[in-house]
Amino acid sequence: MSTTAEKRHMSEPQFNRLRDIIYERSGIHFQPEKKYVLESRLGRRLEELEMDNYDQYISFLTMGPYKDDEFQEMFNKITINETSFFRNEPQLDVFEKQALPRLIEARATTKRLRIWSAACSSGEEPYTIAMMLHRTLGVRLPDWHIEILGTDISEKALDIAAEAKYTSYSIRSTPAHVLSRYFKVDGPYQVLDPTIKSMVNFEQHNLKDRLAARRHGTWDVIFCRNVMIYFDEKMKEQVVRMFGDQLADDGWLFIGHSESLRGLNLPFESAPFPQGFCYQKIGVQTAQ
Repeated sequence: MSTTAEKRHMSEPQFNRLRDIIYERSGIHFQPEKKYVLESRLGRRLEELEMDNYDQYISFLTMGPYKDDEFQEMFNKITINETSFFRNEPQLDVFEKQALPRLIEARATTKRLRIWSAACSSGEEPYTIAMMLHRTLGVRLPDWHIEILGTDISEKALDIAAEAKYTSYSIRSTPAHVLSRYFKVDGPYQVLDPTIKSMVNFEQHNLKDRLAARRHGTWDVIFCRNVMIYFDEKMKEQVVRMFGDQLADDGWLFIGHSESLRGLNLPFESAPFPQGFCYQKIGVQTAQ
């Protein structure tokens, strides 16, 4: 008689099938040595669904009437939404003190600024950007049309973002003066100021969907931090090319501190700010 552990063991063919499904739908690539990650995280999902093995689960995921809902559920299980307000402050300083002043000067006539926070998880990043714009523009803010869009593939993460209520874990990197200015304590939660909340819109978006990205037009700044580490080279190049298509000629692309575009044939060059992990289109000269 098979034990529960044996039933829930993931065979190599099952792993390969699940890995292909995940890659096809999201672009996230699981290396063979990460089989144990899928097995441990999805094993609990099999228990919840009272399924005996991964073949049943794969059928449910690909052919059942709830396959789209289940992909969301699976995605929430297998990904870690590691984020916080003001994460990687040296990089954000480059955005606030180098990129933003240049863009504000360049957009002085139109007074229009568009920023996309891609793969924004539960919203801490786009809300951080909104706070930085709020304090940079100050009394000039009402004169500007500011558009900040946060997108993510996870509906669960976006639900948290839309609520804008956070635990102490999310604010662990937030300066005290920012907390006192932009947050209000509500029991165990820190509730974001309604003014900042109103500056950001959220939308579900899969980074593989280039058509959906095109519908939003041109952005002045794109943040996509700490998600490309999960992509293979092909997917990374596709995504960054999409960003290039959607970025203004003098726009800025910010990526994660453990990510790089080095070695890829892309129309970007690194901006001259060592802590910025930021790129501009080739031919844009940015003096320090």
